[in-house]
Amino acid sequence: MTTRFDPRKALLALSAPVLAILVAVIVTSLILVVAGDPVGEVWSTILSVPRPRVVVSIINASIVYYISAVAVAIGFRMNLFNIGVDGQYRIAAFAAAVVAGEGWLPGPLNILLGLLVAMLAGGIWAGIAGLLKVYRGVSEVISTIMLNAIATILVAFLLRKVAFRTEGSNIISTTPLPEDSRVPGMAIIPDVSREVYGLLFLAVVVGFFYWFILGKTRFGFDLRATGRSETAAVASGVKVKRMVLMSMVLSGVVAGLVGMPLLFGQDHAYGSTFQPGLGFAGIAIALLGRNHPIGIIFAALLWGFLEQQSNALQITAGVSDRLVLIIQGVIVLSVVIAYEVIRRANVRFEQRKVAQALEEQESMTKEGAPA
Repeated sequence: MTTRFDPRKALLALSAPVLAILVAVIVTSLILVVAGDPVGEVWSTILSVPRPRVVVSIINASIVYYISAVAVAIGFRMNLFNIGVDGQYRIAAFAAAVVAGEGWLPGPLNILLGLLVAMLAGGIWAGIAGLLKVYRGVSEVISTIMLNAIATILVAFLLRKVAFRTEGSNIISTTPLPEDSRVPGMAIIPDVSREVYGLLFLAVVVGFFYWFILGKTRFGFDLRATGRSETAAVASGVKVKRMVLMSMVLSGVVAGLVGMPLLFGQDHAYGSTFQPGLGFAGIAIALLGRNHPIGIIFAALLWGFLEQQSNALQITAGVSDRLVLIIQGVIVLSVVIAYEVIRRANVRFEQRKVAQALEEQESMTKEGAPA
């Protein structure tokens, strides 16, 4: 069975994020006017063509954001709100850094070991929330938020136990990775000293398996079916409790990979300066990309673009770079509203279409009836 391309549905799918971005531009501009800031200079700075080195930074940020958003999207497709990606990737990055830092295996094998440890740690940490939901009825929103706080404190405590302090620096970290366990970057952008993370392929693999498992396998069908209607899933023989637990664990496994491009390609250790907040950004990007593997790519690139372009706001426009947080927040709020508006419009259109088809069928029946 082949799927026919429906231009109307494609247009509706594109209209929601475009509408959200337009609303964000209007709302942010109004805020700038009220605050007395230069609207023109702000937008000319943000929307200017990024320099080559900034392009590299955008790509690198997007790689990490993409993996984070896919981890969140797995839960969303199951109608689960895994707010704990932030804690899961912290636990996973720390565990991977400690194990890989020992250098027990030669280069590539040590990298693979680190990735496996990260996936295992992230899956176990997410599985705690899954078990609480399945066997105690605890909302995954509450449990994952609490687990985020626990993860932050636990990692900070353990980091001091295994701390490696560089002379002349106040930064503490795990033991640096051996030289042969570091993934070299790729010089995709010419004439730029910075390189794109070598673990770019990891995001590609994650995106492919996300698309394949959820769209082409029985497990993915059961997951999506359970997310839409648990009653219908039970009627079709799906074990809902097991599906909930497996979905949370799978989301955590992917979340464990979020910090790997940073660990193996940039920082080479987990320390007090390891980038925070990646899990919460993933929530917004998954919503903006509508949980679709391709949509998330564009959402991650947009997120990275806004962040990197905002760095120059203080210098060129005299405006805090925190303004981009307002833009991002308005985009997320707008896209949620826009999707609901588009969904209702689509439902009304389908209802009219069905009513019209029924009227035509009834009319044909009357015409064909014997006198």
